[in-house]
Amino acid sequence: MPTSIITTDDLREFKMELLDAIKTLLAKQSKGQLKRYLKSSEVMDLLQLSPGTLQNLRINGTLPYSKVGGIIYYDAEEIQEVLTKNRIQHGLNS
Repeated sequence: MPTSIITTDDLREFKMELLDAIKTLLAKQSKGQLKRYLKSSEVMDLLQLSPGTLQNLRINGTLPYSKVGGIIYYDAEEIQEVLTKNRIQHGLNS
């Protein structure tokens, strides 16, 4: 399997994509368009995550979830809390 090297530019691009997803999430929530509970596919679309990444976020406890009848649901407010809690702010000189 080939090795991938992640550069600081890759990390910046990921950060910008994540911030865009957060802005979309907040905009939808402020307009009342966001459902309270989201299925895995909806979370993957919203945050542009792969199934494996979403599973890792569940396994390591980053993203809380509920499982009902084999379907996994995520509370939209809890997703927003996780994103807000993990927000990184850099100074103007960074």
